[in-house]
Amino acid sequence: MPKVSVLIPSYNHARFLPATLESVFQQTFSDYEVVVVDDGSVDDSVAILQSYGERVRLYVQQNRGTYSTLNRCVAESRGEYLAILNSDDLWMPTKLEKQVALLEANPQLGLVHTGGHFIDAAGQVLPGNPLGFEWPRTPTGNIIEALVRCNKIIASSVLIRRECFERLGGFREDLYGSGDWEMWFRVALEYDIGYIDEPLTMYRVHGANASFQHMRVYEDDVKVRTGTIHACESRLWQRATDRRAMRLALAHSYACMGTEYALLGDRRNARRAYLRSLRLYPLRFKSLLRLGLTFLPLKPPL
Repeated sequence: MPKVSVLIPSYNHARFLPATLESVFQQTFSDYEVVVVDDGSVDDSVAILQSYGERVRLYVQQNRGTYSTLNRCVAESRGEYLAILNSDDLWMPTKLEKQVALLEANPQLGLVHTGGHFIDAAGQVLPGNPLGFEWPRTPTGNIIEALVRCNKIIASSVLIRRECFERLGGFREDLYGSGDWEMWFRVALEYDIGYIDEPLTMYRVHGANASFQHMRVYEDDVKVRTGTIHACESRLWQRATDRRAMRLALAHSYACMGTEYALLGDRRNARRAYLRSLRLYPLRFKSLLRLGLTFLPLKPPL
């Protein structure tokens, strides 16, 4: 059996697939298999994947969405460690080698992620923060407070133990774009998280990225915060390394939830979320201000 299964959920990225696969084949770590599930692509993705023959274990399905496709990848794979690679992203050659070494040396780690760069469609590094945030970095260890606040792990940078899926279940298939955050959060409740501070993953930014579907992302984030994060607050207090840091993280999460509800037009739940934020941290003036804004009259339609 291979040590690592490279999991590639494929969907309409025919123009990027050759470079993505080549970045796998150039890895200095060689004990891997490549498992690709094509999620109903309507471009030339399947033909391109078939051209690689036995180098790729290919499965084709009707369109079911990102997280259903990832769960299928996991189910079809055989490796002890699972590496996720979106079909438009790239890896640097030593990525798997360094991640495997860190997991092997630290059994308390559930997953390892890496630093990286945002790149454009041509593969050139993009300056600044093209998605509105810096590449997420975390210390190695217990990072649960950080994941209460927001997603701190790029999916294509992850190498995760299979046992995490066996113990905790797979990705939530009802989510559109935040299912990876929800999964990493569940892992961080049970395991420490490793981080390699080197640019080993390249995340491609283009117009079809799921992160540009803003309203669906807001809906997803509300589901993650209500259904996972705040649904297990008692467990969070047990896992916290610093109770004040956890209190501030939960206040931040409720404030984010309030803003997301407000952007979705749900003022009632927005107020409830801002009030919960203020109960945890009364000096959070942004929450107080935004709570006040929810009482202002709506602008009449144009």
